[in-house]
Amino acid sequence: MNRVALITGSIQGIGKEIAIKLARNGYIIVLNYHRNEDDDKANKSLDEIKKMSPNSILKKVDVSDFTAVNQMIGEIIKNFGRIDVLVNNAGIVRDSTVKKMRYDQWDMVIKTNLYGTFNCTKAVLGYMIKQNYGKIISIASVVASSGNFGQANYAASKAGIIGFTKSLSLEVAKYNINVNCVSPGFTDTGMIKSIPKEHLDTLLGKIPFKRLAKPQEVASLVLYLVSEEASYITGQNIGINGGYYL
Repeated sequence: MNRVALITGSIQGIGKEIAIKLARNGYIIVLNYHRNEDDDKANKSLDEIKKMSPNSILKKVDVSDFTAVNQMIGEIIKNFGRIDVLVNNAGIVRDSTVKKMRYDQWDMVIKTNLYGTFNCTKAVLGYMIKQNYGKIISIASVVASSGNFGQANYAASKAGIIGFTKSLSLEVAKYNINVNCVSPGFTDTGMIKSIPKEHLDTLLGKIPFKRLAKPQEVASLVLYLVSEEASYITGQNIGINGGYYL
């Protein structure tokens, strides 16, 4: 049986690398994105994934939209009859110091990163409980624990994901559902471009390995957590930050 995995925000960066890892290991992938300007990139990503997992599909949905997310999950169940893995990866940054932060910068980040995690998890949970199986992995961040200048909104959203993960894991272990989160450090993706070079150079100096994480390294950890070898791991926030925060 091919497991079905929904990975939100998965046409680029860490999300895409997770999709590739899982596709190579026999999963049917549901890719997700929502911006109109990314339509071409999304279709190219689907073509790439289908070479490894031919039954994979693409869903254009804003994870902050509760109704749209529920419709998407219903369509996945209609297509495949099950959903085995959810990776809550979709996330945005709108960096600013709190003093200068606009309400919309706070609101957009919390709605996408934290509400999006709740919306997708809530939508899949009933199906996972019914099938007595599921793996839910949410992508948090090292800054949820360490903090980071100009990222109070992002850090708050990711800290919320960690608390959500720990609480949910206690509720659903009896249904054979594992719930964990992964907290990458600073990773070589498009999102890192929002950090000014001088600040990034300072950060690199604080990382014992003196480099950014590779998206493939984060994806490998996610692949392990959704495997049967990790069936006794739940409620954990696993850091992958090169020693930046211990």
